Amino acid sequence: MSETISPYAAKPWLKHYDYRVPAHMNYPRRPLYEILRTAAGEIPDSIATTFLGANLTFREIKEQTDCFAAALAARLGIRQGDRVGIMLPNCPQYLIAMFALLRLGAIVVNVNPLYTPREIAVVAKDSGMRALVTLDALAPNALAVRDETAIETLIITSPGAYSAAYSETPAVEGALQFGELIAEAAAAAGARGPMLPRVEIAPEDVAVLQYTGGTTGVPKGAMLTHYNLFANVVQLEAWVYPSLRRGTETYLLVIPFFHIYGFTVGMLAGVWVGARQLLIPKYDPDAVLAAIHDYAPTYFPGVPTLYVSLLNHPRAKESGLDRVRFFNSGSAPLPVEVIEQFERLTGGVLCEGYGLSEASPVTHSTALLARRKPGSIGFPLTDTEIKIVDLEVGETEMPIGAEGELCIAGPQVMKGYWNRDDETAIALRTDEQGRVWLYTGDIARMDEDGYTYIVQRKKDMILVGGFNVYPSEIEGVLYAHPAVLEAAAIGIPDKYRGEIVKAFVVLKPNVTATTEDLLAHCHTQLAEFKVPREIELRASLPKTAVGKVLHRVLRDEEQTKRGEGSGK
Repeated sequence: MSETISPYAAKPWLKHYDYRVPAHMNYPRRPLYEILRTAAGEIPDSIATTFLGANLTFREIKEQTDCFAAALAARLGIRQGDRVGIMLPNCPQYLIAMFALLRLGAIVVNVNPLYTPREIAVVAKDSGMRALVTLDALAPNALAVRDETAIETLIITSPGAYSAAYSETPAVEGALQFGELIAEAAAAAGARGPMLPRVEIAPEDVAVLQYTGGTTGVPKGAMLTHYNLFANVVQLEAWVYPSLRRGTETYLLVIPFFHIYGFTVGMLAGVWVGARQLLIPKYDPDAVLAAIHDYAPTYFPGVPTLYVSLLNHPRAKESGLDRVRFFNSGSAPLPVEVIEQFERLTGGVLCEGYGLSEASPVTHSTALLARRKPGSIGFPLTDTEIKIVDLEVGETEMPIGAEGELCIAGPQVMKGYWNRDDETAIALRTDEQGRVWLYTGDIARMDEDGYTYIVQRKKDMILVGGFNVYPSEIEGVLYAHPAVLEAAAIGIPDKYRGEIVKAFVVLKPNVTATTEDLLAHCHTQLAEFKVPREIELRASLPKTAVGKVLHRVLRDEEQTKRGEGSGK
């Protein structure tokens, strides 16, 4: 019997790599804390963070990190393997708390600051976290669930504590003060610095529990190891190396650190290359444009909704967007129309990447010097393998150009889901060569040059009369209409066709358009079965904290409305 050869074994993308991007690398097998230690050793006096008018150097970040780690170990008894939550917006305290926990071999549990007490309790119970670091303003939500979880200690801080207009963190009964813990450890430190325990951390040890699926069902904690995350940081550095200058970059970071995109692509990668991080705790277009104008950042990672927002801001042209060297979009598909409009506005290049929490997160990105194919997510990163398999069983590899489920193998792929062997068995499958494949749940295709195109999430696909309809295509057509600011499409039940398309549209400010106008536009661009049967105009669309439109919420709302309307 002849052996079946994979259509992706030739890795056609390699011949399109930028000239300084390697096809293979060895990855660090050291703890993630080394990222901070290296930066503080090489460029100690360079600015690491700029937050609300105040700067901290890499030396200062490391000194406070070591003191906080010493306090966690000595006063709270935090030790290797313990889970500790961080529920903070982008701020210096996030870096300090995260690196301190990694220094102790503890596991960081990222918690969305927008979570309700119920959602906090779900993550706290599942992870078994012993402590939680959060803002004083968010303390009531955490305190409300402490008795039903394993949380022993609440540590609070405030944005004002690290701002230029310094203000003390208000006391909260039953909580410890972030700043006081650091000050106490600093006062007790000897000439050689704070006393830190000796911890042997293996590359395969879990560094972060990144919860995913929380908006679509029971959240699952993706176990990301020190090796997974360090490898992804190095992969990213190699990918953009021709344009990087260590110690001179400035990253504008409004994508949240509690989301894996901001955590790795922004925070960890920023420290690794010695970048100054302009930290914005909450997206505000005026604050973002002011930061661009005042600091001229070299790198700005964002999400599609953010770029749409800036495109329609009246002061976008005068903010200095043309001085940003590198824009990157992730988290959700970026409509080609948005890419073209943004590049016309800025004169720069807006690259697109792809990833997911289970892959630390980045697996693909647009090469800086390769031929561009708008709508593509580019190529797999160094040492990242892909295959596209059938949607039914997931075993047959589809030919080049055919659509199927995207599967990923590489050093950045997670260890599994925390305490969820059943879910791990669905997401991770090992082949005969011993490679672990992550089944992403995304429908994709790859062309003959190795460019990958994300078509849709499997669960978001609409089946109209037996034909596959992808919401991203409908949304792309709607985005091309001059009156449309945002768009989302879902499938709704239909007795005759199985499903029909319904679209939700947010219009641009001070612009009018009727649903009839939008439908007429769709009829000129789409086959009849793809044209929405209904279009609903809305003031806003439901989104995640990172700006991804929640199609599941729209489907649930529609189901509830139609169920109530039919008397069910």
